[in-house]
Amino acid sequence: MGNVCSISVPCDAITSRCLDCTARKATYISQLEDNVVALQTAMQNLIEARNDVMRRVTVAEQQQMIRLNQVQLWLSRVQQMETTVGDLIINDSSQETDKLCFGGFCSKDCKSSYKFGKKVSKMIKDVTTLMAEGANFQEVAERVPEAAVDELPHEPMLVGLESTLDTVWRCLAQEDQVGIIGLYGMGGVGKTTLLTQINNKFVDTPNDFDIVIWVVVSKDLQLEKIQENIAQRIGLCNESWKNKSLQEKAGDIFKILSKKKFVLLLDDIWERVDLTKIGVPLATPKNIASKVVFTTRFVDICGLMESNRKFKVKCLTDGEAWKLFQNKVGEETLNSHPDILELAKSVAQECGGLPLALITIGRAMAYKKTPEEWNYAIQVLKRSASDFPGMGKEVYPLLKFSYDSLSDDRIRSCLLYCSLFSEDHYILESCLIDCWIGEGIFDENDYNQVQNKGYYIIGVLLHACLLEEGGGSNYVKMHDVIRDMALWITCEIEKENVLIQAGAGLTEAPKIGKWVGVTRVSLMDNEIEDLLEFSTCSHLTTLFLQSNSLRTINSYFFQFMPSLKVLNLSSNYCLNEFPPGISKLVSLQYLNLSMTGIRELPIELKALVNLKCLNLEEMSCLCTIPRQLISSFSMLQVLRMVSYYSSEDYSAQDNVLFGGHEFLVEELLCLKYINVLTITLKSSDALGRFLSSRKLRRCTKSLSLQEFSDSKSLNVLSLAGMKHLHSLHLTSPYLEELKIGGAQEVQSIRETHGFRSLHTFRVNFCGKLRDLTWLVFAQNLKFLFVANCLLMEEIISAREIGQVPEMMGNLNPFGKLEFLQLKDLQHLKSIYCNALPFLRLKDITVLRCRNLKKLPLDSNSTKERKIVIKGEEGWWKELQWEDEATQNAFLPCFKSHSSS
Repeated sequence: MGNVCSISVPCDAITSRCLDCTARKATYISQLEDNVVALQTAMQNLIEARNDVMRRVTVAEQQQMIRLNQVQLWLSRVQQMETTVGDLIINDSSQETDKLCFGGFCSKDCKSSYKFGKKVSKMIKDVTTLMAEGANFQEVAERVPEAAVDELPHEPMLVGLESTLDTVWRCLAQEDQVGIIGLYGMGGVGKTTLLTQINNKFVDTPNDFDIVIWVVVSKDLQLEKIQENIAQRIGLCNESWKNKSLQEKAGDIFKILSKKKFVLLLDDIWERVDLTKIGVPLATPKNIASKVVFTTRFVDICGLMESNRKFKVKCLTDGEAWKLFQNKVGEETLNSHPDILELAKSVAQECGGLPLALITIGRAMAYKKTPEEWNYAIQVLKRSASDFPGMGKEVYPLLKFSYDSLSDDRIRSCLLYCSLFSEDHYILESCLIDCWIGEGIFDENDYNQVQNKGYYIIGVLLHACLLEEGGGSNYVKMHDVIRDMALWITCEIEKENVLIQAGAGLTEAPKIGKWVGVTRVSLMDNEIEDLLEFSTCSHLTTLFLQSNSLRTINSYFFQFMPSLKVLNLSSNYCLNEFPPGISKLVSLQYLNLSMTGIRELPIELKALVNLKCLNLEEMSCLCTIPRQLISSFSMLQVLRMVSYYSSEDYSAQDNVLFGGHEFLVEELLCLKYINVLTITLKSSDALGRFLSSRKLRRCTKSLSLQEFSDSKSLNVLSLAGMKHLHSLHLTSPYLEELKIGGAQEVQSIRETHGFRSLHTFRVNFCGKLRDLTWLVFAQNLKFLFVANCLLMEEIISAREIGQVPEMMGNLNPFGKLEFLQLKDLQHLKSIYCNALPFLRLKDITVLRCRNLKKLPLDSNSTKERKIVIKGEEGWWKELQWEDEATQNAFLPCFKSHSSS
């Protein structure tokens, strides 16, 4: 019938499997109540573990970290599990446990209880698994990757800063050899604005820097604070790092930055920041492309920081300042009345191009729409700028930081003293130092030490951007806003009682009642004609009356000023008679009568026993100085009496100006403390006696040689021993020759570096001189003026040099010359036989020199520097050039000058 297949399964095995399955199912039911409790306990433990992880996440996120994805996923699963378990326990557990019977070992609905028990058991396993996963989280968050640069909030770019920004950016982007860049300038000029623009330019401009770091340093230097700012940018600033030492932090910063191409921007540095102590890698072949840019008010800081390049952030030009001021005031106000536009320009002018002042005043005037309000603003700014809204609270306190940072009270006093001079006045450095000496600001007795200290202080104030260079290398000026700040400090902070109306347009002196109790008075640069009133001014120490129209001074005017130390009457050309009351000023230490019309000095001046500085320069009418007067000034340290214009002949023999000034030289020899002298001599005898004194040679700064009717020649090399001679003037119709001497004399001059201080030489009306060949020794000459020398054929004679070949050697004639002026030299044919490099030349003026057909220039002269050549059109057209390249190079330099 067919095959039959049979399978044999042992009955006991089947029975065993069935019993196991039944037992497990029975367990879901019999242990249901215990499992529900276990699930609740496990879930509670998981929630606590979740809360612990979440606390760690919160702390990390407060430190600008971001939670890990796996942690976020785990937290989401725990949340979901919490919901599921909660629903299960609340909705089903009591219902299912009510079905249990026989002590919980059986159920009234076994199928339902079995399914519920199985679900509870699985949830216990899932919760346990989540607990294990959460326990393995060593890190719950990671630091957010830093952007290469954080954009900083900023105002629109200030006009005038664009070119500086472009220049600095080229250094950053293109000049790898430039590692450290310094930006310096006075407070409120826009340094921080410029640095902010540099920072933000990295946001929009493609570059290959890994990170840009901005740090505000400020006056209170704290290296730890700088480290903290850097650490936050490079991901180091956690709790454990904060507990490390300065050196350990520096090591951590160094490890990270040495592997990056970075830019570190340090704003507002007041002293040297030691980058090594911070951990900033210095320039090496490995990180030369990294950059450090800083701002400071002091140019000295650029040197202390070893900057490769430095840029001065200057005040705005008039045009730039007006644009900024217009922007702050607004067109609505400027157009609200026909007169306001011109008045607004006057107000802007008072700000001196300082952006902070322009912005502050511009905002204050934004809704002033009547001419009266603008006129009042001008009056306030001229009279007392500190009363103008915002100046005393915003502008001056910011600038005062620079004043406060000066190292001692003496330097601060010197700065405040500068505010006595008029706005925009160019202050001769030597005059300023003389005033400081007269005021008693210096307590040293050695004038050389005092003078050096004075120039040092001027340097400090220049480098702090509290003074500016102006009007040549020997002059300084005070910015208008700095001057206003200095007056504010003097009156409001120091509570000094001063009367300063310099350049105020006065035709009469202030009523004498205003003088009572004042310590300093400055009425310079006015139109005051008479000083008739007088009063007791017992505290007055300084009186500036220079540059007025003084004619008459009451004889009692000075009688009640017992404390007066400094008196300046210079540039009162109409003052012909000496004010007799000056002889009563027994405390006087500084007296300036230069450029007045005074004809005689009275012998009564002997009473000025404390006089230290006396200035009689350019007193062209002065014809009498009594014998024994100059020598009576036993404390005199500075005597200035050089004059470039000869006055009348003096016949009275009781006058030190008699003859060639031989008597004057004898009196000068009696001055024990003389350290600065400028003088005019009129004979070879006087010069010989003068040069025989080592003291007089040493202290002479300026010398004018005139007349010399007793000699036809002058051994000019005899002047080479005057090591501090800055200026030399020569006027004589008798001199025919300036002797140089032979090879031995020349060698001596070269070895002793003769004329090394000489920077100015003027020769005028020397009708018989033919050359000035000796000038090859004046290697530092800056200014050369030659006029009215009818027979002069050459400035430097090739024939003279040929006679003494040793003369030239490696000398470079006119290597430092800046200004050359030639006038009325009818026979002049040559300045020098060969082309000269003229490394510093700025200006050549040639007038009425018709035979000068060629200038010592070639295509390499003044290379890459623009000079100005002034002269008549006809002379310029006939000028001969070395070659076409030279002609093309200098054609744009010509500026026509009238020959009249």
